[in-house]
Amino acid sequence: MAFFKWTFWTLFWVFTATAFHYTLPQTDIVRVTGTEIIRKDFSGFSRIFYAQADSGDNETQNRDLRLINTTRGNGRVMVYRNEDTGWRWPPYFKFDSSNLQAEASEFISTYDKPRWIAVRHYGWRNPFFSIYTNAIGFRAVDGPDAGKGFPVMNTLILCFFFGGVLTVWKLWHRFRTARIAPIMADFQGGVDAAGKAVASRRSRLNRWLDTWRAK
Repeated sequence: MAFFKWTFWTLFWVFTATAFHYTLPQTDIVRVTGTEIIRKDFSGFSRIFYAQADSGDNETQNRDLRLINTTRGNGRVMVYRNEDTGWRWPPYFKFDSSNLQAEASEFISTYDKPRWIAVRHYGWRNPFFSIYTNAIGFRAVDGPDAGKGFPVMNTLILCFFFGGVLTVWKLWHRFRTARIAPIMADFQGGVDAAGKAVASRRSRLNRWLDTWRAK
């Protein structure tokens, strides 16, 4: 029983941490090197890692996907997708992908004359599965070493979540102590009493049988 309990809670917290890591916003300091639009087929496994078509457009098996190509201060390349999230999950309520693409084009710069921006995004980048993080917005910064700022939203969401978990746990603990524990104690007492009664009857039966065996 303890094994299944610990297995359940381990899987629960692993799933929770994975979901938070994917959906909570993160910030990268990058330089935009170009923008492009590719035709993407969404029939494979990677479909679950994409948002949706632009708000107002029909969802189809394949559609245009906006990409923003960037380079970080250490020279590593990073590619972001630029999709509306609309009213779906995660709840970023992004409806301005076209405008964001135009703004990204304005920040295109060269290695000799870089212009650095802080890109706010969510999701994962995996070249093997052709998965891209989704850019939510960006702002101009002074350089590649500029501070990303304190993650206020992430802190509030995590505090709210763990506060909710703690509240639910306390309510369940009180309910179990006040309601379930007495019922289980009565049930266990009934089982023990029934066991003793059965043992007593067996003892009397054995004694009666012994009287016949003696003869």
